[in-house]
Parts: sequence; C-alpha cells; structure tokens
Amino acid sequence: MKKLCLLVLLLSLLSCGPNSEEKQLKTFVESYTEQVKPLHKKANLAYWRAATTGNEQAFQESGNAELEIRKTHSDSQKFALLNSLKESAQINDPLLQRQLTVLYNRFLKNQIDPDLLKSIVDKQTEIEQKFSTFRPVVNGDTLNNNRIEKVLKNEINSKVRQQIWSASKKVGAHVAPDIIELVKYRNKAAQSIGFPDYHSMSLIVSEQSPAEIDEIFRDLEERTNEPFMNIKAELDSVLADMYGVGITGLMPWHYHDPFFQETPLVYEIDLDPFYADHDVVDLAQTFYEGIGLPVDSILAHSDLYERKGKNPHAFCIDIDRQGDVRILCNVKNNERWMETMLHELGHAVYDRYMSLDTPYILREPAHAFTTEGIAMLFGRQSRDAEWMRHMLDLSQEEYNEIKTITEKYAQLKQLIFARWAMVMYQFEKALYSDPNQDLNQLWWSLVQHYQLISKPTDRDKPDWAAKIHIALYPCYYHNYLLGELFASQLHHHIIESDNNKTVFAGNRKIGSYLKKNVFIPANTMPWDEMIRQATGEPLSALYFVHQFVN
Repeated sequence: MKKLCLLVLLLSLLSCGPNSEEKQLKTFVESYTEQVKPLHKKANLAYWRAATTGNEQAFQESGNAELEIRKTHSDSQKFALLNSLKESAQINDPLLQRQLTVLYNRFLKNQIDPDLLKSIVDKQTEIEQKFSTFRPVVNGDTLNNNRIEKVLKNEINSKVRQQIWSASKKVGAHVAPDIIELVKYRNKAAQSIGFPDYHSMSLIVSEQSPAEIDEIFRDLEERTNEPFMNIKAELDSVLADMYGVGITGLMPWHYHDPFFQETPLVYEIDLDPFYADHDVVDLAQTFYEGIGLPVDSILAHSDLYERKGKNPHAFCIDIDRQGDVRILCNVKNNERWMETMLHELGHAVYDRYMSLDTPYILREPAHAFTTEGIAMLFGRQSRDAEWMRHMLDLSQEEYNEIKTITEKYAQLKQLIFARWAMVMYQFEKALYSDPNQDLNQLWWSLVQHYQLISKPTDRDKPDWAAKIHIALYPCYYHNYLLGELFASQLHHHIIESDNNKTVFAGNRKIGSYLKKNVFIPANTMPWDEMIRQATGEPLSALYFVHQFVN
C-alpha cells in the first residue's frame, strides 16, 4: 500500500512538470530569443541613425535590418511547429502560452513569399526616406513642419494660409504612387495567408476583432455627432470673424493645422505664452520625477531639437528592451511641444519600467493602444489648469483666467481628434478594400462627413498621402482613439482610488499604480485582461464620453 501511494505521488509530480510540448516550446523560445535580440537592437539603432541624420546609407541599413527580422518570422518550418504546438492545447504554463500566442501571430503575418516581403520592406524604406527628407518650397523659401504649423496658427491673410496649407500637402503627390504600390503588396501578402486584405489581417493578428472595432467607432460617431456639430459651429464663428471670410467661406487652411486633427487656439487665451519662458524639456523631466517615474536616462540618450535632415516628427523607441529607451522630438517652447514631450515620455516610461524578469518576447506593451493610452494620459496635462498652476507656478489670477478656457480646449481637442480618427480608420479600411478606387474623392468625402470641412473647389490631389501614418504606420490610427478611451478609464480609476484628487503633478501614487498594474505586467496577458485587472472593468467608451462629450 505504501509503495502504491509513493507511485501515485510520483506520477502526480511528473504530471505537474513540463510535458513534451512545453519542453519543445521552451527550447524554441530560447533559440528564437537568442536570434532576434541582436537583430532588434541592430534594426532599432539603424532606424535611430536614419531618423536623426536623414543619411541614405542609414536608411538602407535600417531597411536591411528590418528585412532580416521579417525573414526570421517568415520561416515556414518554425511556423509549422508553432501551429502544431498551438493546436495541441498542451501548453499549460501561462507565460509559455502567452509567448506562444504572441509568436504565432508574429509568424503568421509573415508567412509570405520572400520576394514579396523584400518588395514591401524596400518600398517602405524608400517612402520613409522621402518623408524624412522632403521639404516644400514656397517662393524660394524651404519650409519645415514647425514653420508650417506656426504660419497656420498665426497668419491672418487667407491667401498666405492657403499657400502654406497647399505646400504642406505637396509631399502627398511625391509619395502617393509608391503608397498605392505598397498597399497592393501588403494586400497580396495578407491574401496569400487567407485574409481578405491587409487591414483585416492587421487587426486580427493584433488580437482585435474588426467587428468590435467597427462597433466602437459607430457608437462614438453616434455619441459625438451632435456635440461635435455644436462645438464646431461655435469654433467656425470665431474663425470666420478672425479671417473675415464668413462661415461659408471657411476652408481647410483656416483650421490651424494641415489635417484639422489639433485644436485651433482661438479663444480668449493662447496657452503658448505660458510656456514661452520655460524649458518644456525641463518641465517634463521635473513632472515625471515628481510622480516617481524618473526620465533622466531616457533624455540623456534622446534627440530633442530640430536640424536639417532629421525626421521632422516625434516618436519613442525602445532600442534593446533592456533599458535603452529614447525619444525623438523637434522641441519649441510652446504648448504643442509641451504636450508632445509629455506624450512621448509616456511611451518611454512604459517601456523603461517593465521588469527585466519578464520574458524578452513579452517585454513590450500589452497592445499598441495601451502604450498610446499612457502617452495620452500624460499628454493631456499640458492643457490642464491644475497641472499648469503647479508646474508653471501660476498665480491665482492666472489660474482663474485659464481654467474655463482649458476645460473648453480639452473638450474641443478630444471631439476634434475623435472625428479625425474616424476619417483615418474609415479611409484605411476602404483603401485596402479597393486601392484602385478614386482615393482623392474618397478622402474628401470622409473629411466632409466626419470633420464637416469643405473641400476646396476643383481640388483633385492625393492629400491623403501627405499623412505619414497611411504609408509607414498602416492600419494603426484607430489605436490612438482606443488609447484615448483607455486614458480616460485610467484617469477615472486613478482619481476615484485617490479620494478624487485630480492633480497629477507631484502625485507619486500615479507612478506606483502604473508600474504595478500596467508597466510591469507588460504583454504577459491579453490587453483586455490587463485593462480589466488594472481598472476593475473591460475597456469602455463610457469614461471618455463622460469626461469630454457630456
């Protein structure tokens, strides 16, 4: 009897250990990690050099490194093993199961012909270089993005505004044929592995349901239709008086940025002067230090100021998943760049404060939109009156002066952005469904429907192609809006759990909460599960609507 009990115990212990499938997967993960770690670092460093210099050789090195990684994930034998392990349903260890899911999706989207894969990467690299180095010329004067934004924000003369706005779109004609070619390559790749088009594939392999995303956008469109119409009518009245054109004379170049995705600063107070005498980099550094998420090491490796040949936009990059996190910006001391610094450093602290004990494969955000949510949560602070009072040492009189206006700006910003994101989502969905259709007309029909912006008479140019995300960050833009929903849900939870304390500046509880509930979990669980655990409920539009629409 004693021997029988010992035998039962031994068998029980053996059954709790790794089975043959788990052993196979562990071996695969170890080999894969050893292979891709240096490739990721090589690719990221090459991309960083390309973005910071505009050097043609650096762009080629970046493209070559990216191709190496894509080829790794296109290995059909490795994918067959992952598929076999997935179908076996024998992976019981949660971390191993999660790594299997991530790897399976990563390999699935790369099971395409090597020649086609090379064509995609080469075309992306070519377009990236064109965007990075293109500068429109107006009357012999070469313009960069900051110059264009400054003119669209401050110029009163409508003819000059139109000229500068048109110049901002010139890159579209420069890259449009390449983008259409790239879209067809991507569709061909997606269809070769069983998806109807690249747009559907992108959502599904990122663990999103196209039907669910469609429903979220439909719901938000319905909820924002009337509020947006009302607040835009108020905005249009201000702009019409400002430019002396009448409401029916308002055109796209009257809205202060090339795509009407940002809020025109048109009310009684312009927030830029509040930042003009401050160093926005120092302000951002002080803020993050104050909430317990120091960014000194991030800033030490970053590239923050504009120069010739440098990428004119802003981004965050995690070089090695071991602490070398950097941001690229083109800083000016104004509100827009204060927001951008806070936003990009939001991405950066997410990457920087993940645990090095987390498996390398899972040492990344739970989803693209969850890192966007963190970035937006912090980016919103640049127009928050309480945050500005604390960080800029405003007097009570200055605070009272801006409080109502900043609340109005916050609502206007979120409504404008939500409607803009709808344009991008619907355009990309239609673009990949049929890239041969009249894309110029499609673009303006969506702009008129969602943004209530009039199309310039007889304009038939690829203005859609001037938006860099369509070419280089495809089928991604909806994640920005999902990020806004996540940011509002986090904002609600943080305030509710801290006795309704609404001031973020100096609140170290925020850093602790985010590290524990969002950063350290990384991608060890699906995004929806992470959000449920972090906030106590699934992702919902409720708190975004409550915060900015109602």
